Amino acid sequence: MKLITLNTHSLIEDAYDSKLKEFVHVILREQPEIFALQEVNQSLNMPETDEDLLGFVPCEDLNIVLRKDNHALSVAKLLKEQGLNYHFTWIPIKLGYGIYEEGLAIFSRSQIVDSRQCFISGIRDYNNWKTRKMLGIKVAAYENIWFYTAHLGWWDDEEEPFKNQWNMVTEAIDAVRLPDESYYILGDFNAPDRIEGESYDYVKQSGWYDTYQLADNKDDGITVGHVIDGWHDKVDASLAEAKGMRLDYIWCDKNIKVKTSNVICNGKKYEVVSDHYGVMIETYDD
Repeated sequence: MKLITLNTHSLIEDAYDSKLKEFVHVILREQPEIFALQEVNQSLNMPETDEDLLGFVPCEDLNIVLRKDNHALSVAKLLKEQGLNYHFTWIPIKLGYGIYEEGLAIFSRSQIVDSRQCFISGIRDYNNWKTRKMLGIKVAAYENIWFYTAHLGWWDDEEEPFKNQWNMVTEAIDAVRLPDESYYILGDFNAPDRIEGESYDYVKQSGWYDTYQLADNKDDGITVGHVIDGWHDKVDASLAEAKGMRLDYIWCDKNIKVKTSNVICNGKKYEVVSDHYGVMIETYDD
């Protein structure tokens, strides 16, 4: 099984159209069973799409409005034009920069048979950029596995500390967990693994496994090669530029066997398409 996660920074990126096409090229080449995306934007002032939404599955039957420039919709359309059909769902979470509806999306080669979404922040104001949710799906090919996408905040945030958000994540999952189910959470955790005693360690101590650490073959794992929005006052710029940071992860609640974990869209393995690089893992349970 192959999984990919990427914080897309969509619509905001310079040369967005070419980066969109490059990411679609990556999916066409790798054809993951699941890929999860964060910062999946659409423009607030764009009209609702009137196109065929084949493959789109509204989460929990919510009345979701997909606008014409919705990033997830654009990805799905370009894939379909190349003969590769994915099922996908998308939810809006908050307003970004005052002009975007920012959300989460998750795609599956197999049919989506169930979905869930919930808040993972105390703040639940659509106009507040600190509002957070997570989005999960269950698919026909893996009937006992849930796949979630999430984008969490920072360890030391006074209003929305990471610890509280991660507690909401685990509490929401535990409330509906069945004995034979397993869970993956893919996303941007804003959690550098080299900072001891903070976000990364807190997730591990709660019983979750970093698939990068489980992988038999892996690279350096760096998913951000420079100081990005939200980190200017949190890290030494020269250190971040020299060593990069690992902020993006694929976590599992089981100690599974992982064949490979690689960073993608980093200029080495595929072109850069966002301010984050992506993560791709392949497990042995094909």
